[in-house]
Amino acid sequence: MEVEFTARGVRISKALRAQAEDGMERIGRILGRAAHGSVTFSEQRHLQIVEVTVQARTQKLAATGKATEQEAALRQALAHAEHQARRYRDRKIVTKRLPKEEKVLTAPPVTRPKARATPDAEPAEARPARGKARASIAVHSFPAQATLVEPHVIRNGECFALRPLTIEEAVKDAEFRDRDLLIFRHPSGEMYVLHRRRDGQMELVEIP
Repeated sequence: MEVEFTARGVRISKALRAQAEDGMERIGRILGRAAHGSVTFSEQRHLQIVEVTVQARTQKLAATGKATEQEAALRQALAHAEHQARRYRDRKIVTKRLPKEEKVLTAPPVTRPKARATPDAEPAEARPARGKARASIAVHSFPAQATLVEPHVIRNGECFALRPLTIEEAVKDAEFRDRDLLIFRHPSGEMYVLHRRRDGQMELVEIP
C-alpha cells in the first residue's frame, strides 16, 4: 500500500518509519490493493500525536494515537486503524453472504407424447376411450430458508478503560475511539458497561 509520511515539528527515525510501513501493510492486506494511506507525526505540549488515515474503495478510516513516546502513539493509532479495517471487512462479508430473494419457478405443463399412426389403425370413432383425460400439472418451487451466517469472533483487549471515568467521559472516549463497547470504573467505585445498540443509541449497564 502506498503510504505518505508527514512530520510537523518532529523527526521520524528510520525504525519508526519501518514500523509504520509494516502496520500499514497489514491494513492494506485487509482492505485490498486499492487502499492508500497517510501517517502524520506531530507534538503538542510534550505529547506525541500520530494520525493514521486510510482510504479504501468506498470507506475512509481515520485513527489517532496519543502517548508520551512516538512509538507508543504509533502502535495505538495502527491498532485502532486495523480494528476499523477488520470491522469494515467483516461488514462486507456479512452483506455478501445474505441470501437473495429466490423467484418461484413454474414448470411447463406435462403432456403425454402422441402415439404414432399405423396403417391399420382403427378410426377414432371406432376406438373406445382409454384412461382419463390428460391434464396440465404446474410444478412450483418454494423459496429456500434463510442461510445462517456464522459469527466472526475477534479478540479485543482494548475495551477496558485504563483509568476511572465519569459517564460523560466514557461516552466521549467511546465516540473518539469509535468503540461499540467500553467497560470502565466510575470514580465512586461502580463498574459500568457502555455499548452501542443496533439503533445507534448508547446503553449504560451497571455491573452488580
